[in-house]
Amino acid sequence: MLRVLMLMGALLLSPSLLADGQTRYISDNIYIYIHGGPGSQYRIIGSIEAGEKITLMPETEGEFSKIVDHKGREGWIRTDKLQQQVSMRYRMADMETQLAAAQTKLQSISSQNNNVSDELNSLQAKLSKTEAELQKATTERDAALAQVDNIQDTARFHMWQQGGLIAAGGLILGVILVYLPRPQRRRRDRWM
Repeated sequence: MLRVLMLMGALLLSPSLLADGQTRYISDNIYIYIHGGPGSQYRIIGSIEAGEKITLMPETEGEFSKIVDHKGREGWIRTDKLQQQVSMRYRMADMETQLAAAQTKLQSISSQNNNVSDELNSLQAKLSKTEAELQKATTERDAALAQVDNIQDTARFHMWQQGGLIAAGGLILGVILVYLPRPQRRRRDRWM
């Protein structure tokens, strides 16, 4: 029983089990060796960091191609280590720069959006205030128009009333004048 417990304890404390589940990444710092000739048996004359720009010469032999590196050294490297596009290492740096620029632009747009939102809220408040003032002015205008119509109706009524009184007074005067005795004309032959 003791042996079983010791075996279980050893398995549990094993370094491979302790490393299990831990996240790790492979380093980007990879070097490719430049050989003095078309094969790995030739002397190593230097190394090139992964992603460096090189010039491919037209000479190839087997699995190796002749190149000139960024320092001007001529040598041979495996053809399968060459690619036509820029390596991820440099593309990642460009992408990070572009991401930083995009984030800066996004923050700028976000702050502009906040400013526009504040301005929009201010304009909406002014619009509400202006609409309230317009409603008040419309109500006052309608009341003033009704008052003017009332004054005009009253003025017309008084005018008709005065015209009626003048006409009635003229009619009465005309009737009175008709029934008044007329002075007789004097004859010329009479003395007085």
